Amino acid sequence: MKPDPWSFEKKSIEKGFSTVAGIDEAGRGPLAGPVVSAAVILPSFFPVSDIKDSKKLTPGKRADLYEKIYEHAISIGIGIVDSIEIDRINILKASLMSMAMSVDNLNPQPDYLLIDGKFRISSNLPQEPVIRGDSLSISIAAASIVAKVTRDRLMERYHIDYPEFGFARHKGYPTRAHKEAIREFGPCPIHRRSFKGV
Repeated sequence: MKPDPWSFEKKSIEKGFSTVAGIDEAGRGPLAGPVVSAAVILPSFFPVSDIKDSKKLTPGKRADLYEKIYEHAISIGIGIVDSIEIDRINILKASLMSMAMSVDNLNPQPDYLLIDGKFRISSNLPQEPVIRGDSLSISIAAASIVAKVTRDRLMERYHIDYPEFGFARHKGYPTRAHKEAIREFGPCPIHRRSFKGV
């Protein structure tokens, strides 16, 4: 039997909370570009099926679900931390900072947070880290889709500025072609100087 994708949200409601947000990030592994987080509050009558971890979806399916999440969500918040800040504080702290920013950008504010991973974020709100949350919670899975599509579109925009690196194809991840371009052209302003391979 498939696990209930609403189980974490239902448990939160049973504890007495009314507005639950799922939070996830995209872009911890790339050599270039920002880390992007999304926080998503879904209504209990959310009519969209097929919501799952963004990594298990094709780009076309992700884009389709992204539109549907924006159409039906109660609130969506985005948090973006750029490569300069990633180099300054490290990628883990930058990821958690972007998650906290995404929650701050929700309106209405939630009263409970479900966070993908094992770390808590800087927030006064009650929160629950959920390991593999993007596979277990529909709110976190929705956030993973929004974060991934938002970041991919940013990287496609950066491709216009720095076409020699091929950001539209690999989105900054350490592919062979990307590493060869860094060797040939040197890093550009959005590369993460603190990362091995840059």
